[in-house]
This record gives sequence, C-alpha cells and structure tokens, in this order.
Amino acid sequence: MTHHDGRGPGLAGDAVALAAGLADLAVCGLSSAVGGVSGLLRRADLGELLADGREETKARGRLVLDRYAATPPAHLEVLARTVTTRAQAESGSE
Repeated sequence: MTHHDGRGPGLAGDAVALAAGLADLAVCGLSSAVGGVSGLLRRADLGELLADGREETKARGRLVLDRYAATPPAHLEVLARTVTTRAQAESGSE
C-alpha cells in the first residue's frame, strides 16, 4: 500500500485500509471498547469523534497492510540496480 509516485490512496485503497484497520481492532480487543458505548452516545461531539476514529482506523489499516501485504522487490530489479550501481562506481573511480 505504499505509494512511491506521490499519489495518495484512492477510494478502493481507503476501503481496504479501513477494513484491515477494523479487523486489526477486532483482533486486538474490540470487546473492551464496547463497554464504553453508553458513555459515547451521550457526548455532544459524537460526529467529530466518529470522524477522528474513522481516520485513525484507516491509518491503522494502512499500517497493517504495509506490514503484512508488502511485496518484496523483484529479483531482477534488484540485480539491475546492483549492476547499475557497480557500473557507476567503476566509471567514477577511473
């Protein structure tokens, strides 16, 4: 989910990150958060609190996806970069 071209994630990326964040929350103990629901419903700033929670959950989901869904670089690309670096080093040292 890391974007190397400077663009932010699209709508599909946000949805996947949100789903992964929600799954991570469930695994980490969502049941303990359910106990405070009655107190949350009485808050005046519930909309703002929910928006903040949604953003934090998406950020958490992006971290989970970066941790578990990151693909290693292609083997041939790594070799090509190594050859290029060595060639530049040799041409610069002569």
